[in-house]
Amino acid sequence: MNRPELADFLRRGRARLTPSDVGLTPGARRRTPGLRREEVAALAGMSVDYYTRLEQSRGPRPSRQMLTALARALRLTDVEQDHLFHLAGEEPPRRETASAHVRPGLLLILDRLHDTPAQVVNDCGEVLAQNTMAKALVGDVMSRPRRDRNLIRRFFLDPAARDLFPEEDAAVHARAHVSALRAVAASRPDDPEPAALVAELRAASAEFAALWEEHEVSLRNRATKRFLHPVVGLLELDCEVMLSHEHHHLLIVHSARPGTQAYERLELLRVVGLQDLSPSEAQTP
Repeated sequence: MNRPELADFLRRGRARLTPSDVGLTPGARRRTPGLRREEVAALAGMSVDYYTRLEQSRGPRPSRQMLTALARALRLTDVEQDHLFHLAGEEPPRRETASAHVRPGLLLILDRLHDTPAQVVNDCGEVLAQNTMAKALVGDVMSRPRRDRNLIRRFFLDPAARDLFPEEDAAVHARAHVSALRAVAASRPDDPEPAALVAELRAASAEFAALWEEHEVSLRNRATKRFLHPVVGLLELDCEVMLSHEHHHLLIVHSARPGTQAYERLELLRVVGLQDLSPSEAQTP
């Protein structure tokens, strides 16, 4: 681990960003350019003290998960992310798997969607990034341990994960999850991630195992989904799915048509924000 070079790289990465680059409001005039340390720490999901020590060349070696979070917070390119891993004494992630690194351009789009829920999910169901409206709708997934960020795993193994949907819609969501995961597993036979997830769910969920045996296959695409929000009530939203094939990422956006009850409730949700959500909220793309 090259602590001085890592510290310098982090400082320079922080200095080149503005609050608007990461979806934050500028606030009061800043004495120095770039983001504040506490802003980078919040974006990466780490303590300010831990991040400060990294910038001061005295922190412990970051985990691979923490390096990925830093790369996302600082909007690093693939090459810059690899450099970050090398400075920390780690091998960069393999490109042939579904990378957890979200491209800066995709994050920029996410940050610009202020009034509609949107999140980036990999094709195995792991949430990689959310905007504020997505957190208000389905909960702050990024605050959970990485294992609990997988929407397919939670849907089949955590009963609370279905509370955001009308009971009669659960079978449709279950079938969509299984058929999409089958397509992913078949397209990447040498990638251990989808294979391990399939094996885990077939062993732990009789519902998943039964649906898997039906051998249905599909991709996530445009649909209409209904959410049961604990504060604003039922929302019937249009779901648009945009693909980033190179990294197996999906940008999932939920919107409502103007003039509808769902549109009014989505506007209310934007005002309410996160204040009424509990940490146990379920979620799905």
